Amino acid sequence: MKVVVIGGTGLIGSKVVGKLGEHGHEAVAAAPNTGVNTLTGEGLAEVLKGASVVIDVSNSPSFEDEAVMEFFRTSTANLLKAEDEAGVTHHVALSVVGTERLQGSGYFRAKQVQEELIKTSGIPYSIVHATQFFEFVKAIAAAATEGDTVRLAAVKIRPIGSDDVAATVGRTAVGAPVNGVVEVAGPDEFQLDQLVREGLAAENDPRTVVTDVHAPYFGTELKETTLLPGPDAHIAGTRFVDWLALRR
Repeated sequence: MKVVVIGGTGLIGSKVVGKLGEHGHEAVAAAPNTGVNTLTGEGLAEVLKGASVVIDVSNSPSFEDEAVMEFFRTSTANLLKAEDEAGVTHHVALSVVGTERLQGSGYFRAKQVQEELIKTSGIPYSIVHATQFFEFVKAIAAAATEGDTVRLAAVKIRPIGSDDVAATVGRTAVGAPVNGVVEVAGPDEFQLDQLVREGLAAENDPRTVVTDVHAPYFGTELKETTLLPGPDAHIAGTRFVDWLALRR
């Protein structure tokens, strides 16, 4: 089948394109650098011709509240309209475990709007909720850094590798639409502060991680289980310690 991957040249998108291609599907990477811009609508009609499935793993270039809301609201609306006109029969989007519980953050408010647009579009859909990626541990630290100190809450998290996320997205895309949410998480549970402490230590980063129950996570305060998936989540196989070892 023809599968168009919006954001197909990024971290997850490029992996999804590769995995789908390995299984004999026509996977097309669509992004501004390939002439497809969901924010303006440029190139959408052309790239969606003959597509059965669209996977949206794109992300906003800016995380500022108004900009990120504009990106997800406009790009998702443009994409869904083009899909309807092209006869696409399955829309797959990548989102985040806990999105509905993180509404103090402008980014997650925008992701929630994206999800609501998908659910009410009339196009059969599947939304993949993934936990935080191993690759984003440094970004979590950067957002929580003051001077040489990283302040994070000791809440539970089950981080996941991007390869496992891509595999789940690809598998979901070639299956029947669930018209709901599929959750995926990593095999090991950490405390958020512990996870970042181990990640920074592995790269000889001298910053000190301090446990602070009120420390915000991308602008919103966390509860103990905010970042955890539900009991029916698919549990991926790659462990954080093994992923770190491969990077050395």
